[in-house]
Amino acid sequence: MSLPIIYHPDYVTPLPPKHRFPMGKFRLLYEILLADDIIQPQQVYQPELPPQQWLELVHTPEYVQAYCQGTIDAKAQRRIGLPWSEGLVHRTCIAVGGTILTAKLALQHGIACNTAGGTHHAFPHYGSGFCIFNDLAVAASVMLALGLVQKILIVDLDVHQGDGTAFIFQNDPRVFTFSMHCGENFPSRKQCSDLDIPLPQGLEDDGYLQILAKQLPDLLSEVKPDLVFYDAGVDPHVQDRLGKLALTDTGLYRRDRAVLSNCLAYGYPTACVIGGGYSDNIAQLAQRHSLLHRAAITVFQPQ
Repeated sequence: MSLPIIYHPDYVTPLPPKHRFPMGKFRLLYEILLADDIIQPQQVYQPELPPQQWLELVHTPEYVQAYCQGTIDAKAQRRIGLPWSEGLVHRTCIAVGGTILTAKLALQHGIACNTAGGTHHAFPHYGSGFCIFNDLAVAASVMLALGLVQKILIVDLDVHQGDGTAFIFQNDPRVFTFSMHCGENFPSRKQCSDLDIPLPQGLEDDGYLQILAKQLPDLLSEVKPDLVFYDAGVDPHVQDRLGKLALTDTGLYRRDRAVLSNCLAYGYPTACVIGGGYSDNIAQLAQRHSLLHRAAITVFQPQ
């Protein structure tokens, strides 16, 4: 049995040329994985749109309705940072469905990887930082509501703190949030995760990996989750234009292998999302995102 990969063509939504947000990376990532024989077509699952009530496990009905119907006000739209369109609504909801499917497949197979996801800046009643609906929070809430798990650990290694996720689960003992991020980066106002590790600007591979190695095994032993969500943002990369850390491709790959190997060793199913990454070179960016899937293939053991 092969590693499940979640992809849907509608992850890609055209945007006006003035917007630099790299939507094209999703399709290119999928094409790279196929071209490099990292995955085969039969490994790929296509998600469905989640029912609105699943979105409303996390987000207020007023916000869900306003965004989906296009009545969201200009200020709220500016806070998100993306122009509204029907296509973007569809892409956003499909991506949430993808993370839900990733979680379900992770429980079946041990590891599953989305080719999108990681919109951790979205709060219950508003979006922020290119994040509209919080796919990690929605997927975690769905898994709990369906009774498929009782304890969840979210490992967020995007360079930016997972502030929306931290806020959503701040009073929920069923979900433990762990964010390791650049301390002097967006958002300026941090929330309180269950465990926050702020990192200094310019931190390189060895220092980063030493900190992760010190934290992760003890955290897994302490939390004992039924399911891990792993946000493998590549914006800690030295060339990322929004990052402020200094990891190399090798460092990102070693990070992803370390997370997945530890989770597998403890027997904890892991649902992976690609998280953030920002570059004008979309080909390089998609290659960085592919490191997660390359690492997953090396540690994957069919259940």
